[in-house]
Amino acid sequence: MTESFRRSGEYPQGDQHQSAYTQGDAQQSAYPQQPYASAHPASSSSDYSTPSASSASSVNPEWPPPPAYEPAQQGAAPTALLTEPVSPAPAAPRKRAKGPLALLAAVAIAAAAVGGGTAYAFQELTGSDTVASSSTSTSVVPTSEKGTVAGVAKAVSPSIVEISATSNAGQSTGSGVIITSGGEIITNNHVVSGASEIKVQLSNGKSYTAKVVGTDSKKDLALIKLENAPSGLTVATLGDSAGVKVGDQVVAIGSPEGLTGTVTSGIVSALNRDVTVSTDESQGQQQQQQGGGSGQWPFEFGGQEFNGDTGSSTTTYKALQTDASLNPGNSGGALIDMNGNIIGINSAMYSAADATSSSAGSVGLGFAIPINTVKADLDTLRAGGSDS
Repeated sequence: MTESFRRSGEYPQGDQHQSAYTQGDAQQSAYPQQPYASAHPASSSSDYSTPSASSASSVNPEWPPPPAYEPAQQGAAPTALLTEPVSPAPAAPRKRAKGPLALLAAVAIAAAAVGGGTAYAFQELTGSDTVASSSTSTSVVPTSEKGTVAGVAKAVSPSIVEISATSNAGQSTGSGVIITSGGEIITNNHVVSGASEIKVQLSNGKSYTAKVVGTDSKKDLALIKLENAPSGLTVATLGDSAGVKVGDQVVAIGSPEGLTGTVTSGIVSALNRDVTVSTDESQGQQQQQQGGGSGQWPFEFGGQEFNGDTGSSTTTYKALQTDASLNPGNSGGALIDMNGNIIGINSAMYSAADATSSSAGSVGLGFAIPINTVKADLDTLRAGGSDS
């Protein structure tokens, strides 16, 4: 049986208690690492002899010596009361096992923080913000000018162009929206129908020749493309017209009466208006003649014709109604939400049928082709359109 070191007189009280642990090298060698190792109760293991009454009375009960480490469970390896202390194997592996898990958790948290910080920094550096509004896309308006007409105009105007179309009927002026960096531009069919030559003026004043890619007279849409398009074109962001609500603020940009880059604002005043416009090429040109002529925008609504005869060939579509001021020359231009997303292509306006060229103008009833209609028709237009 292993000899116990717990003998009478080894735990004297008072000053003698301190000297018992400071006497010479021989006494210290008896307790090489754990000076209080003998404090374990003798009953914790069958290896220990029962202490005598004198040894029990020599221990000060007010100062129980702390254990050198967590006592082993019953029947486990011998404790530090042996002459050669044994390190507790079970506790250390459990602590070490938690280390990698804690490290992985810390790494994951750090990665999430870096990722979030990167996204925030990107938004701030680019001056743009992501808005989750009616499934509509990214805001192209700088954060500092978000929700302002000036901010929308500054961000989107570079994407809006003026279109001059020449045909046998004369010259007409309309507007268009750049939708790709390669120079694709969406506009109204009645702006370019029958044109023998098309000139496009960018917001910076430079002009380029364009050709018709495809037309769809049933939707009053046309796709044209710049020849030798320059690099660095500002492309418009197409929104989601399904999320538009009555009362939403909007901005219209176009070239009414040849006044390039004109900006007006208002609200969406109604949805799904049935608007009928002419598909006749010659009449389409007359609708948009710049200076002189009718200078009007013939269309039909609610069984009545406005701005003159729409002709025998017409098409009807569901339109967004706006009170943003529209005038001849706005055709093919953009109707824009306050995030800078294009939600419609302006196509018609109301004016009294007996109005003369000089008195015709916007009375706060304009109509735009919903941008979802445009997006659904792009593949057809790129393939030459439904009129090919």
